Parts: sequence; structure tokens; C-alpha cells
Amino acid sequence: MTDPHAGARPERANAALAVLDDDGEEVALDADEADALLALTNGLDPATVSACPSCRSRVLAAVALVDLLDDAPPVARGRELVELADDAPTLHLYVRDLRAECAHRAWLDPGFEEWAEIMAEVVDTPPGVAR
Repeated sequence: MTDPHAGARPERANAALAVLDDDGEEVALDADEADALLALTNGLDPATVSACPSCRSRVLAAVALVDLLDDAPPVARGRELVELADDAPTLHLYVRDLRAECAHRAWLDPGFEEWAEIMAEVVDTPPGVAR
């Protein structure tokens, strides 16, 4: 099996979820942080514009994410996520499920094309690893 973290950024070595902007700035969450974030924000659904139905990768509305985090109980890395959203160069943030080896074949709406384009531009994904 291919290591999904081979060639990854050092801060992503134990990450389960990465939230990034159009410039590649990111906040990487470990499994416990990711699980807590998703549990306390209804799976990020209120801020989701588009999502893969087979994994946790998705496109988020940056302003909606800030509002969601403001209304949620405190979460680890919450302040960093708000700063990422506030400083994002576009209206969207992109979540990459780093633990899933998903080809996103069931993600059929146009949001997938936007997500995939950003992943191809800013993420150093090794060959053979699903984005």
C-alpha cells in the first residue's frame, strides 16, 4: 500500500484532515482533532458547498465556516481555522481527508472540479495516491 504521507509536509505526518485555502495555506488536524471538529460542527455540513459522498473531502464556504466555529463549542485549532478562513484569498476553503484512499468517483457536482484543481495546484500528492 502506498503511504499517503510520503512526501507530505512535516506538520502533516500524523494528520487525518487538512483544511487549506487557494494559496495552499493549511491547518492540519490529527485524528482526535478532526473527529472533535466534525462532531461539534455537524460534520461541517452547515458550511459545506460540495462534498465527496465517500470520504470527508469537501469544499467549504469560508464565511460560513467562521460562523459555524463561532457558534460551536471551542474546538482544537478553531482559532487557526478562523484565521485561515478570514485570510483566504477566495470564498472557499478545501478539506482533504488524508486518511481515505478515495478516488472521489461518486463526487459528481461541479464542486469536485474546483476541489481537484486546487489539490493539483497546491498539494504535493505523490503518484498513485488518490486525491
